[in-house]
Amino acid sequence: MVIHMNNRTDIRDLRTAIEFLRSQKGQYVETDVEVNPQAELSGVYRYVGAGGTVMRPTTIEGPAMMFNKIKGFDDARVIIGLLASRKRVGMLFGCEPDRLGWLLHDCVDHAVAPVVVDGPAICQEVVHLATDPDFDLNKLVPAPTNTPTDAGPYITLGMCYATHPDTGESDVTIHRMCIQSKDELSIFLQPGSRHIGAMAERAEELGQNLPISISIGVDPAIEITACFEPPTTPLGFNELSIAGALREHPVELVKCKTVNENAIANAEYVIEGEIITGRRIVEDQNSHTGFAMPEFPGYSGRASNETWLIKVHAVTHRKHPIMQTCIGPSDEHLNMAGIPTEASIIGMIEKALPGKLKNVYAHRSGCGKYMVILQVAKNVHTDEGKQRQAALLAFSAFPELKNVILVDDDVDLFDSDDVLWAMNTRFQGDKDIITIPGVRCHPLDPSSSPEYADSISDVGISCKTIYDCTVPFHLKEHFKRAAFLEVDPHKWIAEW
Repeated sequence: MVIHMNNRTDIRDLRTAIEFLRSQKGQYVETDVEVNPQAELSGVYRYVGAGGTVMRPTTIEGPAMMFNKIKGFDDARVIIGLLASRKRVGMLFGCEPDRLGWLLHDCVDHAVAPVVVDGPAICQEVVHLATDPDFDLNKLVPAPTNTPTDAGPYITLGMCYATHPDTGESDVTIHRMCIQSKDELSIFLQPGSRHIGAMAERAEELGQNLPISISIGVDPAIEITACFEPPTTPLGFNELSIAGALREHPVELVKCKTVNENAIANAEYVIEGEIITGRRIVEDQNSHTGFAMPEFPGYSGRASNETWLIKVHAVTHRKHPIMQTCIGPSDEHLNMAGIPTEASIIGMIEKALPGKLKNVYAHRSGCGKYMVILQVAKNVHTDEGKQRQAALLAFSAFPELKNVILVDDDVDLFDSDDVLWAMNTRFQGDKDIITIPGVRCHPLDPSSSPEYADSISDVGISCKTIYDCTVPFHLKEHFKRAAFLEVDPHKWIAEW
């Protein structure tokens, strides 16, 4: 099967995405050498293409990698790094990499609601019930650990789907989930930050368990769009509708076998269960390492003493299933978090300052959450100062954002050297830094702690900072870059 880059509607699930990448040079590799999912698999991919904030050495842009033989599992495969390249995401979405934020921004405005299809679906080709005496998540789901100190095997790319007990509106989000026993998962729900968390809190107030499905190995469009956050997608906005817009076809859901919820019909795996009201468990109760797993900033996250409990009722999957996973600090997380961040910022600034924003990039060093670069245009003298308004709007569009760097439209915002050149030649620290202290940001930033600075009152409080590396409008003529003769280098170097 050959899928052309300009037809993004041909990709509907993980397998068609893989078939497409097989046809693209350098984008996919596989191995038949057996690998241990406990730390070894991620250790291998660290060298192949993890990128991001993973400890060096790591390849900045490597292929997605399929492991065909997983130790302890006869029929399962594991793929990692599918989205660990912005170029590859662009290929999968039929879009130039530098326009991905604009594409997703447009999809938010043209949402296509998911639909429920008659079952059974392909995600239910094989059914394992928790009532079976040999049922064991550890033997059914080849969830890897990233490092030897992880709390346990983690499901890192599980699409959690649930329904609000009051409104009946459903939503999808991604959370870290650790296998705790043969039929139990822990799920980390950061208070007030995700829709599934709000649903679980409300269900607990009502004294109810919350039915949930966890779909693993799905269309990459779902994995990216599931990472949108408020205010772009407020409670009640189903992010699956953004994926539907991207593929120009509604995401298909199927009724679960054992709980009153839906799951993604063409997923490789589906875990069905309930978030149990009134129960909290220690995340590393089996390993006692003190750590959960590596998180996106590049540090191993501390194990939580108050993770919620999912009681699993069933696991269904396709024949010869593919487990999909990612390395927490890798570029895969960056792209899933960062591209929706860009789309949200575009939406906010375009409404307030139409035409002033040229582009936005959630820089890889900020892990998709902490830092963005805004490329802005100053065409008339009254545009001066609007670049800083744009930065303030970016903070409003994505509350977890910590740093904004502003550059002119002659700077390549995707080239870190060019951005740093602008900082070194168009920036003075005493006049071009704007700080906003005491603002809630993200608790996984290790510097966001009272132990780090007396000015920080609570974990998750940060000083948000704007670095204005744009030229003042009245000085633009003095900051023109040297203009070289435009030529076609192919005349001299044919393969260029």
